[in-house]
Amino acid sequence: MASNARLDHRNPLVFDTHELGRRPGALQRLTREIDAPRDLGIPGVIEVPEGAPMELGLRLESVMEGVLVTGTARATAEGECVRCLEPVELELEADFQEMFSYPDADDRGRVIAEPGDDAEDDEDRLFIEDGLFDLEPVLRDAVVLALPMQPVCQEDCPGLCSECGARLADDPEHHHDAVDIRWAALQGLAGTTTDGEKDEMSGAEAGVDEKQEK
Repeated sequence: MASNARLDHRNPLVFDTHELGRRPGALQRLTREIDAPRDLGIPGVIEVPEGAPMELGLRLESVMEGVLVTGTARATAEGECVRCLEPVELELEADFQEMFSYPDADDRGRVIAEPGDDAEDDEDRLFIEDGLFDLEPVLRDAVVLALPMQPVCQEDCPGLCSECGARLADDPEHHHDAVDIRWAALQGLAGTTTDGEKDEMSGAEAGVDEKQEK
C-alpha cells in the first residue's frame, strides 16, 4: 500500500483536502510557488536546480474514491548540450493528473473494512492520509517525462570538431586538411629517400674536394 503516513503539512508539496471535503463534484483551485526539491529531473543531463523557483497550478476535484488532482508545474531547467557541451536553459511546463484515493474506499468509492487487503491493487496507488496528500512523487514523474533525454542548445547544433574539439557553431568554416592514409606512408618514404640522397650527395662532394686538394 502506497501510504502517505506522517505527512508534514509544512512541506510545500503537501496539500490539505479538508476544505474540499468528501463531497463528490466539489472543486478547489490552488496556485503555489515553491522552491524546487533536490534531484528534480534527469541527473547529469538536465534538471531543475534545487531551490529554483517553481510555480504550481492545481485543480482538486472530489470524487467517490478520492481526490483527482490535475495540474501544471512551470520552472527553468538547466543542463548541458549533448552535442557541444554548452550550458542549456529550458523553460519547463510539465502537466500531470493523479488520483489520490481515500484509504477506506475501493476504486468504486465503496467503503471497505480493511484498506489494503488487495496488496496488488494498492501497490501503485497513492493515498490521502489524514486529509493530506504528497505531490512530490507525481511532480518528479511529470518533470522527467517533460524534459528532453538529449538536450541541445539549438536544434541544428553542429557539435564539436572530432579532431580538435572546437565548437563548430563558433566557426562554420572550421576544417582540417584530410590526408589519405594510403599516401601518408609514401610521403614518409619519400622524405626518407630524399634525406638519403642528400647524404650521398654530401659524401660525393666531400670526395671531390679531397681529390682537388691532393
